Amino acid sequence: KNDEVRQACQKIHDTLEGRGVEVLLDDRGIRPGPKFKDADLIGIPIRITVGQRSLKDGLVEVKNRDSDDVQKLPPDKAIEEVHRRVRDALAQLQRQQI
Repeated sequence: KNDEVRQACQKIHDTLEGRGVEVLLDDRGIRPGPKFKDADLIGIPIRITVGQRSLKDGLVEVKNRDSDDVQKLPPDKAIEEVHRRVRDALAQLQRQQI
């Protein structure tokens, strides 16, 4: 509903996709709860939540599916953090396969 939120979401999506991270942008017009539940059901490992109030403070939320910890970061830092987490997870998988 909010252009600023939509633009922030699109920038995060495009930047991560450009770095080789597969991203699902859930832009359905439903409340956050069902979106979070659906993301958990399909196994999305990392969630970035962009809300109007948080974004007004210059922050978005980053949360791993397997943790209750939520980091509030500026969007650019959130992109870096998610990219790092994905890189680390892939490196760990590669080490386990060796």
